[in-house]
Amino acid sequence: MSNTDVLVVGGGPAGCATAIRCAQLGLQVVLIESQLFPRTHPGETLHPGVEPLLKQLGVLEPVLAAGFLRHKGNWVQWEGSREFVPFGSDEEGAWLGFQAWRADFDAILLNQARALGVEIIQPSRATGLLMDGRRVIGVETSHSTFRAAKIIDAAGDHHWLARQLGLQINYHSERLIAYYGYVTGFAKARDDAPVIVADSCGWTWTAKVQSQLYQWTRLSFVNQKIPKDWLPDEFQGLQIYQPMRAANVSWRIVSQPAGCGYLIVGDAAMVVDPTSSHGVLKAIMSGIWVAHSIASELSSHVTEQQAIDRYCLWIHNWFQHDVKNLISLIAKLPTV
Repeated sequence: MSNTDVLVVGGGPAGCATAIRCAQLGLQVVLIESQLFPRTHPGETLHPGVEPLLKQLGVLEPVLAAGFLRHKGNWVQWEGSREFVPFGSDEEGAWLGFQAWRADFDAILLNQARALGVEIIQPSRATGLLMDGRRVIGVETSHSTFRAAKIIDAAGDHHWLARQLGLQINYHSERLIAYYGYVTGFAKARDDAPVIVADSCGWTWTAKVQSQLYQWTRLSFVNQKIPKDWLPDEFQGLQIYQPMRAANVSWRIVSQPAGCGYLIVGDAAMVVDPTSSHGVLKAIMSGIWVAHSIASELSSHVTEQQAIDRYCLWIHNWFQHDVKNLISLIAKLPTV
């Protein structure tokens, strides 16, 4: 059995952000990840507002050097005609978002965690919890058993820790499934910026993610299953790069995303459909938040209960904000 300050379960953006910031704050960190990298994830459109967070984590330079596509905004056709919505600008020029290739983006974050002294155990799967009464004190893994002052669930939308603890998962929508896939070829209409187009049933997102490689996502609000060979109109005639996949994006939140000995970050804490455009941003921000919360608690600047209450309030407020905005957007869907 090994002891550490912080044990992170999951090596995606939420887990790596937690591990990196904890290490920067002088904490001993172990991170376990069930899969070997690179792993398949949908390409991610990142708002330029993510840059200060990447800089804080020490990964902005490698992200800029990775050659991700950049764009000034997105095309939106939600009600009425299609219009371009820029991110904004300042005296230095237009703000540019990233069309990040997730395999490369995740590897940059994991490499930074490793460089800062985080012990990375990969592949390793969490199999059970160690408890002392109501307190989480450790995790049993396929590799070893770890005791830690804090356990972080960053393992994604299966809500591993919440289910282990029997925490309630509150749903705020009907079952929503997002389908997504990739095509190769040339689609000049998507070379300048991504687009989201709404219709009476839902929305379709298309974006260029690499040279001659494009991604699409389709979400229907009427539980409409689409054929396996479905493609958006603008991608008709292109070659399918990977089989279509599906993700459960039903709006949901863990009732208690922090408690005695644990914190839950990213999609493991809450999920809303991709229209909110907050996936990776929320993951990174929640990871940074809990790192500071842990450091403050371990240095006795706040009590554990204060740290729990503040984090839970922040997560619930963000979730409610997103849900309110999404309800407003759905009400504006074009009619048949």
